Amino acid sequence: SATRGEVLMYEGKICDARFSKCCGGAFEEFQNCWENVRHPYLIGQRDSQTENKLPDLTVEAEADRWIRTSPVAFCNTQDKKILSQVLNNYDQETADFYRWKVSYSQEELSELIHKRSDIDFGKIIDLIPIERGTSGRLVRLKIVGTLRTLTIGKELEIRRTLSTSHLYSSAFVVDKEYKEEEQEIPSRFILTGAGWGHGVGLCQIGAAVMGEQGYKYEEILSHYYPGSTIERQYK
Repeated sequence: SATRGEVLMYEGKICDARFSKCCGGAFEEFQNCWENVRHPYLIGQRDSQTENKLPDLTVEAEADRWIRTSPVAFCNTQDKKILSQVLNNYDQETADFYRWKVSYSQEELSELIHKRSDIDFGKIIDLIPIERGTSGRLVRLKIVGTLRTLTIGKELEIRRTLSTSHLYSSAFVVDKEYKEEEQEIPSRFILTGAGWGHGVGLCQIGAAVMGEQGYKYEEILSHYYPGSTIERQYK
């Protein structure tokens, strides 16, 4: 009731207040996930008030370093009390959403991609990052198979193609393992990733941590939607 009539606005328009579970330490920009529209309040920045510098995660080497480490961020937490406020019971079974790993054998991955995309790539030779957004999330990914090669995107298509439901996020790097007798076709793919969801706008786990640390709702909203204002539109 204390916020009755209050609306999040930007330059006279109601904000498109996107949110996801865990940004992984950096916000993604709207146009990298959906249509090519720039919203000035849905921009790439770091999920921290103490560490302001965000590496350029559109650069592969920077994204690789960021995803393989565990930088300071509001959503970098293991606090069960905070997580229980945000996550369903079944989601609390996993604590590795800030940084995570998924491993597929050659057979598992080629079958999965075939089933999810309806395209037979044959054996998978490589998964090559083509374009990344401001959070390191892949916008375009090239799948190289023995039968064909195709670039897919944006982030939701990538996540759907590489998982039986949805991969945690498209912010991942790929390591390949080979058997001695077959050096050209990987025997295993290991995906190391960051965050949970598209990472645009409010980060639910980060916002819960901010609240626990004493930040007011106005401060939380201006952190996740920079440049926005809260206006009372009705009583």
